[in-house]
Amino acid sequence: MWRDQKVSVVFPTYNEKDSIREAIDDFFACEHLDEIVVVNNNAAEGTDEEVRKTKARLVYEERQGYGYAIWKGLAEATGDLLIIAEPDGTFSGHDLYKLLAYSDDVPVVFGTRTSREFVWEGANMGFLLKFGNWGVGKLIEFLFNTTILTDVGCSMRLLRREAYEKIAPQFTAGGSAFGPQIMLLTILNKIPFTEIPVNYRRRVGTSAVTGNLFRAALLGAEMTLMVLRYRVLSWLGILPRKTQPD
Repeated sequence: MWRDQKVSVVFPTYNEKDSIREAIDDFFACEHLDEIVVVNNNAAEGTDEEVRKTKARLVYEERQGYGYAIWKGLAEATGDLLIIAEPDGTFSGHDLYKLLAYSDDVPVVFGTRTSREFVWEGANMGFLLKFGNWGVGKLIEFLFNTTILTDVGCSMRLLRREAYEKIAPQFTAGGSAFGPQIMLLTILNKIPFTEIPVNYRRRVGTSAVTGNLFRAALLGAEMTLMVLRYRVLSWLGILPRKTQPD
């Protein structure tokens, strides 16, 4: 609990069998954390067995994609404070304290991996990835006149339940572009937010997206088009509404 508020973490998993147990234990080391919901998104064989060795709760999502996994996890989580992260070894459970502290001031807290002092040796944050994420963040910041944004791809963030419930009906992105969609919906619904640096470590295994430069470039293009589309839709007074079933 954090100031009488229940705290939940959502972990999507696809290719994290070798890191997920350690990640769960690392996050549960934070005494304020009440539950971890692990979403098996057609995960590698043996993942369930690793999760069952821990206190985490396991749920399933058959539709492939990062966004679909997070939709499911957020819907299953019971906390007042909902934290999204990934169990691939890149994020630190110690950073929960930062997210929770800032949640006292704003309903949404985004992490950023672009602060040099917090990027560990061996982390996959090369020049193109860093400045690609930074560039899309600055595009959002400019077009929507927001507070500072430096990393649209950081998947560690916190939402108060009331913020989540406000934007959830507008979720449409089932893939990796779901991360920036949360940012855009937060902005368009005029929900206060801030961005804070989080630790970013070497990944265990290989990412299906950022591990391939071509796929990462395609995702960057998709994110950029989404930002431009949302800017136009906001001028027209239109917001996308969920069309997929839960």
